[in-house]
Amino acid sequence: MLRRGGLVCGLLLWGSSHAAPPSAGSSRTAQPSDDSKPSVQGRKLTGKFLHITDFHPDPFYKTYSSTTSDAACHRHRGPAGIYGAETSGCDSPYSLINQTFQWIEENIKNDIDFVIWTGDSARHDNDEELPRTPKQVVKQNEYMVAKFAEVFGKTEDKHGDVEQWAIPVVPTFGNNDIMPHNIFLAGPNRWTKKYLDVWRGMIPEEQRHQFSQGGWFSVEVVPGKLAVISLNTIFFFSSNSAVDGCANKHEPGYEHMEWLRIQLQILRDRGMKAIIMGHVPPARVDSKESWDETCWQKYTLWTRQFRDVVVGGLYGHMNIDHFMLQDFDEISKDAEKGRMASGSQMERLEEEGGVQLYEDGEVTVASASDYLLDLREAWAQLPAPPSKSSKKSNKGKKDKSDKKKYLDMIGGKFAERYSISHVAPSVVPNYFPTLRIIEYNITGLDASDISASGSKPKSVPSLSHQKLLVDGDHFDEDEDEYLQDVETAMRKKKKHKKHPRKYKFKVPDGPSKSAPPGPAYSPQTFTWTRYTQYFANLTHINNDFVENTDGASPNRNSPRTIFGLNVTEDGQIENSGWKEGKHRKHQGKQPRPEPHPNEFFYEVEYDTKNDREFPDLTVRRWVEYARKIGQTGSNAADVEEIEGGFDKETAIDDTPLGDDLDSQDDNVEELGKKHKKKKGHKKKHHKASKEWYTFVRRAFVSTMNPHEIKQVFSATDELEETPQEILEL
Repeated sequence: MLRRGGLVCGLLLWGSSHAAPPSAGSSRTAQPSDDSKPSVQGRKLTGKFLHITDFHPDPFYKTYSSTTSDAACHRHRGPAGIYGAETSGCDSPYSLINQTFQWIEENIKNDIDFVIWTGDSARHDNDEELPRTPKQVVKQNEYMVAKFAEVFGKTEDKHGDVEQWAIPVVPTFGNNDIMPHNIFLAGPNRWTKKYLDVWRGMIPEEQRHQFSQGGWFSVEVVPGKLAVISLNTIFFFSSNSAVDGCANKHEPGYEHMEWLRIQLQILRDRGMKAIIMGHVPPARVDSKESWDETCWQKYTLWTRQFRDVVVGGLYGHMNIDHFMLQDFDEISKDAEKGRMASGSQMERLEEEGGVQLYEDGEVTVASASDYLLDLREAWAQLPAPPSKSSKKSNKGKKDKSDKKKYLDMIGGKFAERYSISHVAPSVVPNYFPTLRIIEYNITGLDASDISASGSKPKSVPSLSHQKLLVDGDHFDEDEDEYLQDVETAMRKKKKHKKHPRKYKFKVPDGPSKSAPPGPAYSPQTFTWTRYTQYFANLTHINNDFVENTDGASPNRNSPRTIFGLNVTEDGQIENSGWKEGKHRKHQGKQPRPEPHPNEFFYEVEYDTKNDREFPDLTVRRWVEYARKIGQTGSNAADVEEIEGGFDKETAIDDTPLGDDLDSQDDNVEELGKKHKKKKGHKKKHHKASKEWYTFVRRAFVSTMNPHEIKQVFSATDELEETPQEILEL
């Protein structure tokens, strides 16, 4: 377990309500010595990179303030801890950000090749008494750049600005990194121009023009071999009411998808691979969608056609740890033919009704729970391989025929009917703060050097000496004009919704028939092999409350609540945009005269290496795992079984997922025998699988105890009992 000390910085900040962030160009705190700086020249690949997301730094956070919605950890007395108010709606104190970067510097700085930073680096606009301003949004993002510079900056100019980075740090826009919240107009606009300055050392010189046009760009993190493509997903976001999807040629979403298509084709022609990253993920299940349907259709079509190029997709925003499948069978016939109509998504969602995925662009606990249940229901319908009982009762050609039918249904041996998007949980402690280290195959790359992000030819003058595209005064003056443009765009979108038309677009070519499966599908160079999920247990670290240690749910003998939200008898969580957190009963009082936190450190929550399903992270592994999450039957979990794997103090399961599945093959075979005895296809209630409970526990970063999981996520659907088996790859 990796730990670190150094509580002085956090203690000095505990009572501050207006801790001003350092600017990107200010002198850096806790600056390591020159000897500790990794050199760019000669630094070799390690086969690991960091994915980190959703910091939401809040300069107004006050330790021991209230977590109620009207206080937002800014005032009154309450349970807000020195390093954050875990499971509440409050944002991150600077002490949490500072300690996170110090932990990164001391533990993983020299062991990663690049950083994927998927946005939302400003606080939420959650306090009417302290409304956000554009200046605050920019200043908080500059603070985050400064923190990355402390750890990964290599050289500075005479003004103290980072000229060169030891490794690439690749940012992207979050929906809270702009104002108005969720709204992003076609570029160039005030935000693309401003962030061209804020992220000046992170955007390659040759990509600066593209970035100013729409906030998208790419970085060659392994020169000539691997690129990271940073999408501006706010143009795809269903909550961006100033744009209209990706069908209309006059929309920025259309232009963005065209740019992505061209970039992927260029990379294919150069023999390179690509990681796609963005803030808002392409969630799509039942009536819940993150993206406009036209954007989802094109993205899914692109990932199918360029499946020989794309290594995987990484996103943030939703705060819950999970993954999603893009099913190529759900690409529409019109999209296959290169035509698409706009204006159909919102009407469909309004007709569906029910709990929507977003409330003002943000995911609530209720919508997240409903969304995960929808995922399980969808995954229960995934194609299933023939059962062992079927294999034993049939011989020869019949066995091969059944196996072939199954493989045909999932797109062959490598499951090329699907692509995968991964959503990492956040640093902001909606649950517990997290970060993720992903490992990838570097076979044949052992001698490669890491790219130096921000490095420039000598003929290019330092950006700090160039005139900024948007200076501070002009940025403020531009606000009224920008808001008028937003209103105009929103009126235009409503008008177009009434008269949708179809637009043509170019469908990219797929892989050549002789091309082998890409790194997302078959183990090879750049295939992701493993990831380790880290978290900081703030309940233990803040050390303000003695928690129940017997593993029992506090809901047994008290009103039903989870994270301070009411829960009905049938497991429905109160659909509120704010949660007071699990310490809500301590509102109105100060836990201690002064904080006495324990040592701050990130520890391993889980490691996919220990999961029996994942010798690597190829698509077929995730498809099989998703099916097991959705399945029911004898491989099911009781509360006592789930509870047995939980640490009594931290509620973290140290038992590898695979250890829960030792008897799975026997269970599947037994299930097949039971099914064989039945007449007809009766439907009955079944318990959810152990994989489902593991999936839910990890989704909420182990902040739910077993009885809370059972209370909200018990299987109540009537599903047809089907014998299933995992085929060997």
